Amino acid sequence: MSKLLIVDDEESICWGLSQLGESHGHQVIMASTAEQALSLAEENRPDVVVMDVRLPGMDGLTAMQGLYDRIGPVPVIVITAYGDLQTAVEAVRKGAFDYIVKPFDLNQMEQVLDKAITESQREEHTPGETRQVEGLVGSTPEMQDVFKSIALVAGSEASVLLSGESGTGKELAAQAIHRFSDRASGPFVAVNIASLSENLAESELFGHAQGAFTGAESARVGFLEQADQGTLFLDEVADIPLSIQIKLLRALEEGEVLPVGSNQRVKTSFRVIAATHRNLESLIKQGKFRHDLYFRLCTFQIEIPPLRNRVADIRVLAEFFLERFVDRQTGMQHRLTPETIAELERRPWYGNVRELRNAIEHAALRARGGTILPEDLPPPVSKSFLGMDETEAGSDAQIASLLKQWAEQQLTDPEQAADIYEKLLALVEPPVMEVALEKFHGQCAPAARCLGLHRTTLSKKLKQYGIENS
Repeated sequence: MSKLLIVDDEESICWGLSQLGESHGHQVIMASTAEQALSLAEENRPDVVVMDVRLPGMDGLTAMQGLYDRIGPVPVIVITAYGDLQTAVEAVRKGAFDYIVKPFDLNQMEQVLDKAITESQREEHTPGETRQVEGLVGSTPEMQDVFKSIALVAGSEASVLLSGESGTGKELAAQAIHRFSDRASGPFVAVNIASLSENLAESELFGHAQGAFTGAESARVGFLEQADQGTLFLDEVADIPLSIQIKLLRALEEGEVLPVGSNQRVKTSFRVIAATHRNLESLIKQGKFRHDLYFRLCTFQIEIPPLRNRVADIRVLAEFFLERFVDRQTGMQHRLTPETIAELERRPWYGNVRELRNAIEHAALRARGGTILPEDLPPPVSKSFLGMDETEAGSDAQIASLLKQWAEQQLTDPEQAADIYEKLLALVEPPVMEVALEKFHGQCAPAARCLGLHRTTLSKKLKQYGIENS
């Protein structure tokens, strides 16, 4: 049996969590303020603490350090209704075991509690330190996962690969990782690989000596050397010429660069963050990207979700941008009508956050009287305009094309063709079911409803494919 300390000024939250804890045989202590929690913790040391951020009097994040000072290391699960990046990172920096946004699923909390109790028995939990940061914008579960990932990886030296469609905010995520890292006082050098010509890419990245080639009238320090003691952000990393990839890999492995036209290597130390909207694994199979460079860049991967997958963030983002587009002549702050918000949430936003920002700025310039109407918005950007019909990883057309290729290969062999349909089901059903179960935290009934199956049918298929439902 473990002791749980629940700290929240909402009685319903305390009651629900106490019922959850007691149903698993744990002793539960409750407090409505941080001050009360500190006193109770000293009297009866808890094994795990669940603490709200917004509390009357001392806030939960401040109280965490008080807990550590009084009772030593203890797993603290932070809960909050305000899921911004700053709160997430500060919680992790202060040593939070996990970070959960209200309203949360009790099954989710149960899983986190089990892990925290296991962690408390190891007695290896060490609180960290806090840093200030400007956060990304978003309150949806998808963005909370991004915030948590940034918070977890920032304090390490691990190479990070940011993946996601263009315009989702990968560079903002890279900047946030840098600001929270131990290299925050060093430079943040952003390089858009796609903007470099293939002829000059090597010189731009590694630098060159005077007279190294025609036009090199003076020596130049490359981006890798400029990033010394800081962070190098390689945007559109998939566009690195194959001929340069091996040299980049060697520089990352050895911590030194060799400028073009020089025989003198230069030491440099930086943390690398890469970003791409393309499927690197597919490029590796095509021989266009080195697998060893991929593994060097992708110690930790963060997927930035497209805006259409987090509709609830659209209004928050739109209002965030509007605050920055105050009318310079009148000083008037614009506002969105309910009809405009509905139109914003209806659009697919293939250009993602970048397209939304441009649309809001466009509307703010057109609007009269400070009120933005649907007709003030520019036309939405089409999928074909961005070339996503051909390049979007995981698109329906791409999947259909791959399945067609697979079917053609299967049908070349009469023996394999005999049960091709069963093979197809065995190929596509398991991953879909696994994703559905993961989304609903292993609960079979909601996963079955999502898939359009009866619960019994889903259970049979899980057994058929040997998928464990934990």
